[in-house]
Amino acid sequence: MTTVRLVSRKSPLALVQARRVGALIEALDPGFKVEIVTVETRGDVRPDLPISTLGSQGVFVAEVERAVLEGAGDIAVHSAKDLPSSAPELGLVLAAVPERADARDALIGNRLYDLAAGAVVATGAVRRRAQLASVRPDLCFTELRGNIGTRLDKVPEGGAAVVALAAIERLGLTDRVTEVLSSEVMLSQVGQGALALRCREDDTSSLELCAALDDPVVSRAVRSERSFLATLGGGCDAPVAAFARCDDFASPIQLEAMIASEDGHVIVRGSLVGTDPESLGAALAEHLLSDSGGRALLNSSAARR
Repeated sequence: MTTVRLVSRKSPLALVQARRVGALIEALDPGFKVEIVTVETRGDVRPDLPISTLGSQGVFVAEVERAVLEGAGDIAVHSAKDLPSSAPELGLVLAAVPERADARDALIGNRLYDLAAGAVVATGAVRRRAQLASVRPDLCFTELRGNIGTRLDKVPEGGAAVVALAAIERLGLTDRVTEVLSSEVMLSQVGQGALALRCREDDTSSLELCAALDDPVVSRAVRSERSFLATLGGGCDAPVAAFARCDDFASPIQLEAMIASEDGHVIVRGSLVGTDPESLGAALAEHLLSDSGGRALLNSSAARR
């Protein structure tokens, strides 16, 4: 038997995702045996603090990847949305994007247009707050941290909580969903719904294994979204969003993205079609930054933080 050590956060969702990757590995060859190594990240240790105060770049990633770099595990299993937009830590590579669930956001509690004026919506994401405020400027917002189970217990009375639909689906809790928000109302976070595998750049065995798990269609889409974010120089604490789709490996990629003011009063949105993921993401980012006023919005958001 060949043992493959997957490194994961300890949260219920992270473990479900790691087990999913483990099942994919074991399906490749009955000679593989998967072990899951768990670590605690900065984001897990302080669930009482807003992500923005912890430093969003890698808050759920760094400790997982350090375990791989130090040899405690072979492959890091991440939610792609948690990955920093910058290049991986020296010595690691993004080796595979094996699958993607529904990338949309969902409401728990009340439906968007059933919420009374002044109702409270729980979400710590400025991306979500800005987009909801643009269509319902009367709403109030409160922080929401913790694992999915904790979040479901923190739905404000008479209000709603925003969660990633992919997380709800993977945990088998879709009966709690009140409304799935359309991409016209709520464009997704970069990489949302997708899994991402990182391993050491000199680990030939893990690189080959990850290559066998990679979904090239999903990977192209996520790479274009990540290129958009990298060109902006932003992270999950910035009011930006992007979602890409393509029908197959050879077809064009359709990328849609937005940059918003934190209060949702101004949103610039655009779309672009192309074949090279990195070039497409960079081109759409430059267009929104330079031609649509996006740079001023990001500068204003950064100044507030």
